[in-house]
Amino acid sequence: MHQRLLLLFLAFIIPFVSFSDEKQSENKISPEERIEVINYIWKADRKTTPVADHSSFPQLQKEFATAHDVTAACISCHTERDKEIMQTNHWMWERTEEIEGKGKVALGKKNILNNFCTGVSGSEATCTRCHIGYGYADKTFDFSNPLNVDCLICHDNSDTYKKKKGGAGYPDESVDLNYVAQNVGKPGRINCGVCHFWGGGGNNVKHGDLEVALLDSRRDVDVHMAIDGEDMSCVDCHITENHQMAGKLYALSSENKNRATCTHCHTDAPHADNLLNEHFRRVACQTCHIPTYAKVNGTKMIWDWSTAGRLDEEGHELHENDADGNHNYLSIKGTFVYDDHVTPEYYWFNGIAGHQLMTDKIDTIPVQMNSLDGSYLDKGNNQRSKEPSKIWPVKAHRGKQIYDPVNNTLIQPKLWSKEKGDSAYWKDFDWHLASKAGMEYIGLPYSGEYDFVETEMYWPLNHMVSPKEQSLTCKDCHTRNNGRLAQLDDFYLPGRDRNKTADFAGIGIVFIAILGVLIHGSLRILFRKKANH
Repeated sequence: MHQRLLLLFLAFIIPFVSFSDEKQSENKISPEERIEVINYIWKADRKTTPVADHSSFPQLQKEFATAHDVTAACISCHTERDKEIMQTNHWMWERTEEIEGKGKVALGKKNILNNFCTGVSGSEATCTRCHIGYGYADKTFDFSNPLNVDCLICHDNSDTYKKKKGGAGYPDESVDLNYVAQNVGKPGRINCGVCHFWGGGGNNVKHGDLEVALLDSRRDVDVHMAIDGEDMSCVDCHITENHQMAGKLYALSSENKNRATCTHCHTDAPHADNLLNEHFRRVACQTCHIPTYAKVNGTKMIWDWSTAGRLDEEGHELHENDADGNHNYLSIKGTFVYDDHVTPEYYWFNGIAGHQLMTDKIDTIPVQMNSLDGSYLDKGNNQRSKEPSKIWPVKAHRGKQIYDPVNNTLIQPKLWSKEKGDSAYWKDFDWHLASKAGMEYIGLPYSGEYDFVETEMYWPLNHMVSPKEQSLTCKDCHTRNNGRLAQLDDFYLPGRDRNKTADFAGIGIVFIAILGVLIHGSLRILFRKKANH
């Protein structure tokens, strides 16, 4: 809180402070200098904030038999923190959101399908390695028990904590709970990254702009998290109050609320050039400042579940890699296509997203797993957003996943189990059994027939911000040949588009101007000659 008050004070006072003789006459500094000073003080404050030495606390000296005992010790001092955590989306894995045409619904990892691993239902015991709790093995998990909260996953500073694969959120047996509990503090990049970097089953698989390279990043990868740059951590932007964290994922959130935006630190006019600042009204900062993503390791662009299930001659699973070491075929998941240094796709977006719910009938193909609302004509007149649509850079992930052609709905298959014979596809390789078990688990009908349907999912980009010298230039968009915004053809873009009326008017104005100059010059010469006579 004190840090943010300091920054707020600086945001107002710095423009009136003079830092050099050259600036004295103007009594102001440039927007770039302003941000530089704010970041410098923010960074300095972050690095000098003392952290309590938990190794000296008597509550943490006893031998912990279970992870729940660690949580009990934590909340014996940090009273009420468990109540805060249990109100968060990280804990509940859902929130109430309003979707246009569908009303208020519960949205979250609990009940939303994607076109990566489809969904967690029926496979919680393995998926909840990325839940901040212990014992989330199935839908009977007790979300009201504070001892189920995993404090260590976010606050471990020892770099030794990890969750067990298929362990329902419990730590791996190799973890020394006492050592970890005595080495805790403010969350760092690795605490967030252990889930957000590895979502979807591998490094950088899902987002494309979040990966392990950000742990030791260069400026050309990300100016904010670069070791030789601002050296920021995730929680510097995703500011947290009472464990409620700013910034919601567009894949799981429909309303334009609690977003983490550039203007939380930068102003809405950060450039010295007013023409560039004018672009901010209809162009997101990310559009120019994230010209490519997946800058170090590849990201998954296509996932085709319909090819899954192929085994070798002895009935063993296949694992095939591409030239860069990425899986391009797994028997349990199908075929993948990866790419790196990817040019984003661009869409109008006003912060509102739609979602294909498990109960929704399929009405478009490819199925829009999450749709981004917006258009050029939306200039802030949308009551749900109250902000104009802007051009955003987006990772589009395309897939082919299982659905019920009779009920015309997507299927949540049961994917994971410890043993064969439990209908889990990753063990038994039977889509019918997996579909029947999965849909029974969530209480939705299954006709007994299945097929595969094309799907699309969109991930607006926010990370891997490039240095300004590597950002887009005017000609990247304002060009007639293969410009960045070629697919956005619902508005007139100077330099790209031709309008006969505008072109004719422009040529006419130029012609009239030239003619006026010639007439004016001729008259001056004529009258000068008469005056000499």
